Amino acid sequence: MGTAGGEFDHLFKVLLIGDSGVGKSSLLLRFTSDTFDDLSPTIGVDFKLKMMSLQGKRLKLTIWDTAGQERFRTLTSSYYRGAQGVILVYDVTRRATFTNLSDIWLKEVERYSTNEDCIKMLIGNKVDLEESERVVTKKEGIAFARQHGCLFLEASAKTSINVQRCFDELVQKILDTPSLTADTSQAKKNLLRPGPTPEQNPDVSATGCNC
Repeated sequence: MGTAGGEFDHLFKVLLIGDSGVGKSSLLLRFTSDTFDDLSPTIGVDFKLKMMSLQGKRLKLTIWDTAGQERFRTLTSSYYRGAQGVILVYDVTRRATFTNLSDIWLKEVERYSTNEDCIKMLIGNKVDLEESERVVTKKEGIAFARQHGCLFLEASAKTSINVQRCFDELVQKILDTPSLTADTSQAKKNLLRPGPTPEQNPDVSATGCNC
């Protein structure tokens, strides 16, 4: 959905984090363009803009897709600042991507997030693959989400299962959290801050994956 003149009621910043290869970029592409591509790992940080409407509000999302490789961690830490939502992604067919959520990624959220009430969403991606390939059960995902106060859904960027619903539920929860919406209508002049703009950082692309 587009809006004339770029008008919107709230600006929300959402961050996608998780190990390399779990499908963060593919989830983002499916949500913003309704297409699927088996993308190469993101280099540095990528972002996309998405307009949506919920509760009669016009919302602009800046969704930041971070590289999962350890060598980019220092680069991506600044992008946690100001985020109202963080999506933690794992691959249901790779156990290590699930265990690293608590070993690595949640620790980064706690260390770098500047919004105490930041909404966390856990997504188990690649449920389109054969059930015999699954190594992380849905029950484990639910238990992890409950333990760490996350919303939870399983999804497939390839088949689009639950992708729209993931973002809808995350944004709905942000809208329902007063502390996260208090100043988002004032952020319009500072659209892509905090974090460097694409012009300032050659590792950031506004149009697609840096492959």
